[in-house]
Amino acid sequence: VQLQASGGGLVQAGGSLRLSCAASGRTVSNNAMGWFRRAPGKEREFVASINWKGGGTTYADSVKGRFTISRDNANNMVYLQMNSLKREDTAVYYCAAQHGGFPFNRVNYWGQGTQVTVSS
Repeated sequence: VQLQASGGGLVQAGGSLRLSCAASGRTVSNNAMGWFRRAPGKEREFVASINWKGGGTTYADSVKGRFTISRDNANNMVYLQMNSLKREDTAVYYCAAQHGGFPFNRVNYWGQGTQVTVSS
């Protein structure tokens, strides 16, 4: 499975961005998928995940109520809608997938990352 993330950019605090992750190589409808991020000088951290067939989502506490993960299995896509962005959301965001469903704790595939920068 190859994952291609896109949609990052520069946005002002309070603004919104929508990240997309295109999966290729095989269908991912049976894979749990998610997003991680790595801020400058910090460890990579979990952001959100969605189970196969969209049956359940999980979020990091820091993004609950602001970010929404969704998927389109017909087109092998996963999205991360990010609203009310804060400066601390600035990071490189990575799409990820694992074989099988939840719990999302054994990532098998990583995308290349897309930069999100939130300015004040």
